[in-house]
Amino acid sequence: MMVSGVLLIADAGATLLWQEPVSWFVAERQQAELETAFAKPPKRVLRGKPLPGDSIAKLTIPKIDGSYYVVEGTAAGDLRKGPGHYDDTPLPGKGGTVGIAGHRTTYGAPFRNIDDLNRGDLVRIEMANGRFTYVVEKTSLVDPSEVSVKKPVGYERLILTACHPLYSAAQRIVVFARLRNRDLKSTVR
Repeated sequence: MMVSGVLLIADAGATLLWQEPVSWFVAERQQAELETAFAKPPKRVLRGKPLPGDSIAKLTIPKIDGSYYVVEGTAAGDLRKGPGHYDDTPLPGKGGTVGIAGHRTTYGAPFRNIDDLNRGDLVRIEMANGRFTYVVEKTSLVDPSEVSVKKPVGYERLILTACHPLYSAAQRIVVFARLRNRDLKSTVR
């Protein structure tokens, strides 16, 4: 029982200071699989019609040293693999507001430090059809039921969402970023 108690305390400490270790291990394996799938996407992804769980993009956030493969969908199973694209928002390059959600304390915690992003920080998305660079404009806290953040605003933008504060789902933190640059590939892979 002492060993079990020590392991439980160690797990709780690791979760508080870093992230949940067991789900981290699962997410690392999933990210490796997504990387392989991203390198050779199926035709449905190339056509912009991915299915839930498909590897659709590589998301890089230099300020927080984040680099993750993004899946289509935001269901629990999708977010266990990595950040997920809200399927009711367009893909990058299609106009409107692109939405991506991620965990902060479990499954690799891709958005753990999302609250460190400030105005002017860059967010990059690489897809089969090109690369897109966004510049952070602001960060807001909203209720979990607030969906207006996904509405189009007259220019192309990206929102990154996660639960807030850490270890709670009381609110959502939303990072708003405006498209600065697109580098479309002349031929699709």
